Amino acid sequence: MDRLREAARPVEELADMVGDAKLVLLGEASHGTREFYELRAQVTRRLVAERGFRGVAVEADWPSAARVNAYVRRASDDPDAEAALGDFVRFPRWMWRNPVIVELIEWLRDCGDDVGFYGLDLYALRESMSAVVEYLQDVDPEAAERARDRYSCFDHFDEQAYGHAAASGYKEPCEDEVVAQLRELRDRAGELAAGDGDRHFMAEQNAKLAASAERYYRAMFRGRVNTWNLRDTHMADTLDALREHLGGGGIVVWAHNSHLGDARATSMGRERGELNLGQLARERHGDAVRVVGFTTHTGTVTAARDWDGPAERRRVRPSLEGSVERLLHDAGIQRGVLDLRGGGALDDERLQRMIGVIYRPESERWSHYVSARPAAQFDLLAHVDETTALEPLERWSADEAPADTYPSGL
Repeated sequence: MDRLREAARPVEELADMVGDAKLVLLGEASHGTREFYELRAQVTRRLVAERGFRGVAVEADWPSAARVNAYVRRASDDPDAEAALGDFVRFPRWMWRNPVIVELIEWLRDCGDDVGFYGLDLYALRESMSAVVEYLQDVDPEAAERARDRYSCFDHFDEQAYGHAAASGYKEPCEDEVVAQLRELRDRAGELAAGDGDRHFMAEQNAKLAASAERYYRAMFRGRVNTWNLRDTHMADTLDALREHLGGGGIVVWAHNSHLGDARATSMGRERGELNLGQLARERHGDAVRVVGFTTHTGTVTAARDWDGPAERRRVRPSLEGSVERLLHDAGIQRGVLDLRGGGALDDERLQRMIGVIYRPESERWSHYVSARPAAQFDLLAHVDETTALEPLERWSADEAPADTYPSGL
């Protein structure tokens, strides 16, 4: 325990500890912890200001983040960062509509047009299709009509209804249509991008998202692992395309530990056959990647009780015996960073807590813990022993009182 505590360095040194990596992946143990957001924002500022990083890529939909990117690059009419976040209307809004992100976006805007803000995720099927049509309407109205015709295949279905209908054979899949649209944009890139290469890149990524999302929603009814792997592969491919577009400039990535911590070192990968963004980034880019995990022992968190439920400030139970969080707590680490590249104490298999946008403490052992080897999962691990809930712009719907009555064996 003493050696572990002595090895921990102050969290303020985290930006220095990532070294010369060009892809810095910053995780989080939950989607609603203020300290994780603040630490990631501090590291991001230093990477942009001191090392010239060109992009901030986040676990968010490409078209919603594109509006923020336009504001950051002074190419929109939004009066402030909060307005620029106006397209983040899907659950969970608090992930990006919060004061820490507002402050970071304003800071990025002051950096000039050399840095951008981008989304990696694939849920926004309809928004991306609309963005493709809007772009083509400006550069080639006839091509816009072709896009409308192709995308009309999705008429009368929302995303999940489409997936169910296509997977069940009730409806013919729209795969050919979205692939044809993506292929046309790629084949005509030299012609269409002549006036504005950056805008064409954004449109092409929207077309790619539409193709990935079509596969994702169709696969949703055929098994969980397939959809997880489709999603994380899309995020990895988007990150690669973004890196190429930015001329190889550094990119900092914000996503959950479950997406960034190498899946090969977890029960997610070994038992469920899941891969993730962190694994793919390491396989594709090797030493250019630095993966940083974040953990906490207890405190509060912003989370919902059920999917699409309201944001609540919830109590986080103390971490379980046998978990990496409990080990760090027992070692007396309050706010510290461990360099895991030498293995050591965290090379052993341990429980690790992962809270997403839903928190179910009554079944915490089964709902929120995986088995993992942190030293193989992350390069660096930042631990904040007691954390506080991320404050949404729209505020919480409820504030949960401390609870000491959960069953002790869960």
